[in-house]
Amino acid sequence: MYKIRYIGDPVLRKKAEEITRFDPALHALIDQMTEIMYKEDGIGLAANQIGVLKRLVIVDITPLEESEFEGAFSFINPEILESEGRSTVEEGCLSIPGVREEVTRPEKILVKYQDKFGKSYQRWFDKWMARVLQHEIDHINGILFVDHISPIKRQLLINNKAIPEKY
Repeated sequence: MYKIRYIGDPVLRKKAEEITRFDPALHALIDQMTEIMYKEDGIGLAANQIGVLKRLVIVDITPLEESEFEGAFSFINPEILESEGRSTVEEGCLSIPGVREEVTRPEKILVKYQDKFGKSYQRWFDKWMARVLQHEIDHINGILFVDHISPIKRQLLINNKAIPEKY
């Protein structure tokens, strides 16, 4: 069974590899990631958060808002093509427990991705789905949400031992 990797683990800083095989092993990984996300009370999980360097994210925004997105969705090889607007919202992360900070991101994003069978999609997302997708896509690119906060706030987190000095 996989487990959540925490800030300071080098795997969180690595860029994940493209998925090219849409097979039962991928489907099993999606199921395992979904189970871990729910067990940890998360709303999103990227594969490298459990030590797997694959371009796969799972998102379930059901706890945050009513939308057409009910339950967990997997996004394979997601890529943001365009964005619009800006909004600032407090974010947290399963890999950085106990830390919540305001992060400014685009309000609306156009994402190209594949489903678990390899079918390609291109779609605009907004509200919480856009926010969570951006957070998780950052993960598969080796970026953490604390990279988006001011250097002063980041240094305060380091000084307070909320994040390691070499995160």
